[in-house]
Amino acid sequence: MKILVLNCGSSSLKYQLINMETDEVMASGKYERIGEKEAFITHKVNGRKIEIQNSVYNHTEAIDFTLKQLTNPEYKVIDSLNEIDAIGHRVVHGGEYFKDSAVIDDEVMENIEKCGEFAPLHNPAAVLGMKACKKVMPGKPMVAVFDTTFHQTMPKNRYIYPIPYEYYKKYGVRKYGAHGTSHMYVSQRLAEIENKKVEDLKIVSCHLGQGSSICAIKDGKSLDTSMGLTPLGGIPMVTRSGDLDPSIVLYLMKKENLTPSQMEDVLNKKSGISGISELAPDFRVIENASNEENDNAKIAIDNFNYSIASYIAKYAVAMNGIDYIIFTGGIGENQINIRKGICNYLKFMGINIDENENNVRGEEKVISKPDSNVKVYIIPTNEELMIAKETMEKIK
Repeated sequence: MKILVLNCGSSSLKYQLINMETDEVMASGKYERIGEKEAFITHKVNGRKIEIQNSVYNHTEAIDFTLKQLTNPEYKVIDSLNEIDAIGHRVVHGGEYFKDSAVIDDEVMENIEKCGEFAPLHNPAAVLGMKACKKVMPGKPMVAVFDTTFHQTMPKNRYIYPIPYEYYKKYGVRKYGAHGTSHMYVSQRLAEIENKKVEDLKIVSCHLGQGSSICAIKDGKSLDTSMGLTPLGGIPMVTRSGDLDPSIVLYLMKKENLTPSQMEDVLNKKSGISGISELAPDFRVIENASNEENDNAKIAIDNFNYSIASYIAKYAVAMNGIDYIIFTGGIGENQINIRKGICNYLKFMGINIDENENNVRGEEKVISKPDSNVKVYIIPTNEELMIAKETMEKIK
């Protein structure tokens, strides 16, 4: 069985074609700047990276051109689109509509659009991708896999907010979390590596990237997580503020005469460590500047590390202890000093990192010393494989 996994952004399209018999990624890539004349695709196949400039103005055109690369005689991986058995779509927010992955029909798409108010940068783009696939590959089964469903196991006292309960009943205002597919994958992979049952482990998973979240996983289930109603909550991220005193929002809106949408833009796109450092929203640039005596960059990076360490300590309370910490995501897998900085804050818990073992990027390995009270891992995430597996199960 071959599954096509799609992750649609507002102006981008990430994809993988996976052979489910071997878990082999047959082809992958990314279409960028959709909607512009300068749109281009980077297609990876058989160790080759092919970059093609091709103007596309919507997701239908982008998906159509992407599929042609899979059957391109020069580097094809399939002879016909009929070899694709199903399509799995990554969807950030499922609200209270979706407790599990769902086979896509018109009603499912309508409800995903309704959840778009909680993930305005993500859900509308996912629906565009689904509609595009219906046009390009009519009748092909499709499955929506939600970042929020893994967190549906949180007890109510962990996901309810201390505001009037009527807002939960009327509008579904509660903590939903995100990155659930990643947190699920790395926790299950850890159990495989350790040759233990995931149900017997207490894990804190740190998915650190452009968007970042921390998750307490006990008995193989999400017990608590840092992101909240939307992907804006939790720890500070590259351009997102994370949690704030709510009065700050009201104060700035009054002082700057900002509309709700303008304030939302400030919190999502102009805040986080980029906002503190006053540098470009590139984590590598900010971290490099922090090593070059840029005071604001140093403060921003330390704010990031301290916030993550604080959540890890908090989740030791939530689970009555921690057995393992996992670093994953683009930052978690590759930023050596960030992992070190976070773990240094946790020495009081007996967490002892091995600097030589930590001196790696994107490699699956243990980075703590044998005498560490908590075993610390780097585990590269594989959300696409999890989405493909969920898709295969649903269409079966």
